[in-house]
Amino acid sequence: MANTPEVTVGPPDDLGWRKVTIGHKSAGKVRSPGELQRFLRHAGLEFGQPVHWLGGDSTVWPDRAVQRRTVGSLMFIGFLLTACLLIRVGWTDGGNALTFGERLAGYTVLTAGLVELIAAAATIDYWHKRRRHYSGVVVLAGVAIVFIASSSLLLLQIGEGFSGWSTIGICFLAGSVVAGIELIRSRVWKGFPNPRSVAIGAIIPTLLAGINLAYAQVYVPYVTTPLIVSGAEFKEASMDSARAAMEVTLHVYVKNDGKIPVYVLGSIYWIRGGPANNLSKSVFSYKSVYDGEFVIPAGRELNPGEEISQDVVVEIKHPEKANYEVIGAQTEVYVIRRDRMTLPPEYGKHRVEVKEFKKEGKRAAAVPDDAEYVNDSRISNSSEILNITRGRQRITSWRIPGNLARVDVAITPPGDTIVFDPQRLDFSKRILDRYGFSEVRGSTDWTPFKGLLEKARSVKGGSTSEQTPGQTPSQTSGQTLGRSTP
Repeated sequence: MANTPEVTVGPPDDLGWRKVTIGHKSAGKVRSPGELQRFLRHAGLEFGQPVHWLGGDSTVWPDRAVQRRTVGSLMFIGFLLTACLLIRVGWTDGGNALTFGERLAGYTVLTAGLVELIAAAATIDYWHKRRRHYSGVVVLAGVAIVFIASSSLLLLQIGEGFSGWSTIGICFLAGSVVAGIELIRSRVWKGFPNPRSVAIGAIIPTLLAGINLAYAQVYVPYVTTPLIVSGAEFKEASMDSARAAMEVTLHVYVKNDGKIPVYVLGSIYWIRGGPANNLSKSVFSYKSVYDGEFVIPAGRELNPGEEISQDVVVEIKHPEKANYEVIGAQTEVYVIRRDRMTLPPEYGKHRVEVKEFKKEGKRAAAVPDDAEYVNDSRISNSSEILNITRGRQRITSWRIPGNLARVDVAITPPGDTIVFDPQRLDFSKRILDRYGFSEVRGSTDWTPFKGLLEKARSVKGGSTSEQTPGQTPSQTSGQTLGRSTP
């Protein structure tokens, strides 16, 4: 017994481990009487020999294995699920997001997802043996990322419908708060060299760089509005005596003079006639001579500096009988920002009649029966995280004929009824503003009708091309002929 080394069992730590020393040399850690017995047996000692206990006797074993493993497993699963979501979003946005800022955010999210994988691995060590002194700090960083991710998910869903993602966000947010409080109370950074200096050195530069980048690459482009210019002007006029008609050539155009690319959802040009002393009054006091579409197909992209123009020919039958003092030409285009959504080609290619669209059921309820046609397609948001929080949307537009024809546009979830009321545009305005929708109306080019008629009579012959009033111009500059009988 005189040669038997002294066995000392130290006080339990935060995880329930008790340090064992044999002969004043550290031999390892145990968490239960059974582990201590096995430990001494492997060291060639008897379990019943005298043991010097520190911080509690042989009955003090605070480790709760089931609780510890349950908490560790839940954190591991939470980190793993968060990593899968962040890596999916980051990978998608890093390569496919519509703006530089969103792509950079995608790579940041991807990095956070990789950190979550490391945190999941660190969780195994932290809730088991804590052999790595930095595992607690990594776990705390993983919890912080879960908190930021779940908070962002819930903030992005403000104003959206409650969904399964909302439930997931609430559960993960609550879990991250509870876990964070427990980790901070346990002072997981103990043993980590200079934790305050490392935190300050990493957080402050990252925060400053993030604020600067967010302002330059996200905020400034977001608040910059598209500058779209559109207009119409009268050009040549000639008489076709065989048809007793005056053919008027009209130049119509739309140009992107800004820095934001857009989609042209629809376009209209009008020719109206009326008295000369009525120019200050509403356009509704003038009679429609002709209206048509000049951006074909609908949904075309219009990049900065790009212009789409057409020379259209409108035929006015029996102009000498027309009771017009002046006629005016005007355009209106309906555009939406291309950096906030992706519009598939099917929008312009799959134009359907209202009767066919009505067969779809409740989505068609808001489209009036007198609409001429409907363009309808799914759209994708500018980033994958917005696709998750908002869900896929659907855009629908239809043309309403009349003295002042117009195009109405609505964006709704695919299965919902279209929310649109011309008398209460605020119903759909908030959603349309989210995607940067705007109506751009050009100034009216007024010209004396009598002078235009005299100019036409001075030109011999006329255009011989024909087109019915419902036809529209081609994509390239050219001529199209509409007919109007006053």
